[in-house]
Amino acid sequence: MTLHLYNTQSKKLEELVPQTPGKVRMYNCGPTVYSSPHIGNFRSFLVADLLRRYLEWRGFEVHQIMNLTDVGHLTNDEEESGEDKMEAASRREKKTAWQIAESYIEEFFAACQLLSLRPAHEYPRATDHIQEMQDMISALLERGYAYTTDQGNVYFEVSRFASYGNLSGNKSDDLLAGARIEVNPEKRDPRDFALWKTDDAHQMQWDSPWGRGFPGWHIECSAMSRKYLGDTLDIHTGGEDNIFPHHECEIAQSECANGQPFVRHWLHVRHLLVDGAKMSKRAGTFFTLQDLADKGYGGDAVRLALLKVHYREPLNFTFSVLDETQRKAERYRDLRDRLRKAAHGDAVSAETQEFLASARQRFQESMDDDMNVSVGLAVIDELVSEANRRNPQSGEAQAFLDQLLSLWDVFGLLEQEAEIQEMDPALQKLLDEREQARANKDFEASDRIRDEIRAAGFVIVDTPEGPQLKPA
Repeated sequence: MTLHLYNTQSKKLEELVPQTPGKVRMYNCGPTVYSSPHIGNFRSFLVADLLRRYLEWRGFEVHQIMNLTDVGHLTNDEEESGEDKMEAASRREKKTAWQIAESYIEEFFAACQLLSLRPAHEYPRATDHIQEMQDMISALLERGYAYTTDQGNVYFEVSRFASYGNLSGNKSDDLLAGARIEVNPEKRDPRDFALWKTDDAHQMQWDSPWGRGFPGWHIECSAMSRKYLGDTLDIHTGGEDNIFPHHECEIAQSECANGQPFVRHWLHVRHLLVDGAKMSKRAGTFFTLQDLADKGYGGDAVRLALLKVHYREPLNFTFSVLDETQRKAERYRDLRDRLRKAAHGDAVSAETQEFLASARQRFQESMDDDMNVSVGLAVIDELVSEANRRNPQSGEAQAFLDQLLSLWDVFGLLEQEAEIQEMDPALQKLLDEREQARANKDFEASDRIRDEIRAAGFVIVDTPEGPQLKPA
């Protein structure tokens, strides 16, 4: 069996064939650290995490890089006239741009830990790689693909790169016809994009051969990916909003500077909606990972909710779905714990071996087919149902446990192993009050106390020994 992924550039499914057999160089567009990471951002990051985990499950060695954009990303991606997002956040929060970056980078990594994202091998920050960007800009100028202006800005000359628009499907003539020529008269062509910019009011500035300034957004990923992964990447991922102009510009400047194909396989994740509409702070439908944690939802529930729909389909996030995935994660955890207690020895019947081997093959076939998560998760649920039906013991329990742990690992589930070593007296008091409320048939009070316990990060599990608390 071979792994096939949809390639945004070719617009078709293609077998993944790394340039070095058995090794995959993967670059993921990471966060722009000007605000709290939200669930839409993390859908893309989780798909990248799922892909890496599955590649490693398949036996590939993966070298994963995810950048941190802390300078140069404009508030309007498609125009050069927008304000830098870090500058806008600095003004909004009355902090320096450097302080803004530190604060939101810390928040990003806390969210990654909550969701059990496997750490990338490097998280390069744009501000730490200015020299690499300047070196690439110099190469583009020397080769005639870029030009400087009297104002000290440097632009890539799009007309010199005939393939511009192939990734997004935007034709050069259409781009030219739709461009707002009046926005920036210093450009030779309205499609040209900034490699280096000057602005006396900008907080983050560096000396350069063209004057003191700061990099354009697009050059950052090209320079950092080259430093850590080489001229040609096996896989480059991002949200569909990155396709144009960001990834289109990356291709142009990387291939012109390096003289090599930039990316062998492009993978893009569709947008996330909330209750069928775009996320909106005004409508109260903008959620960060911390917002969900404060409501009592665990990382496994959020992972399942954000990964249950194929990455090339829009995902409609609702709290009813999140409630469903929270219950599913609890069932997974309960089964794992029961199998651990029952498992010992290695005697497994031929029937069980055949059943588990068939399930594993179907799981791999589904994930090899452009990461068909709906079928992959269905195979996991089939294994869970069968294990619950059989209530296996000894070697049979161990065989089911090993298989499930292997497949759960692909989806990054059940990795939060926090256990209650000693019951917090306040939680024990709440649990006792809930039991008393249930005995008095005061279900309103019982539900309220249950919600308080969930907000503290725990769920109530009814067992033959009585109610117990487990991490959410």
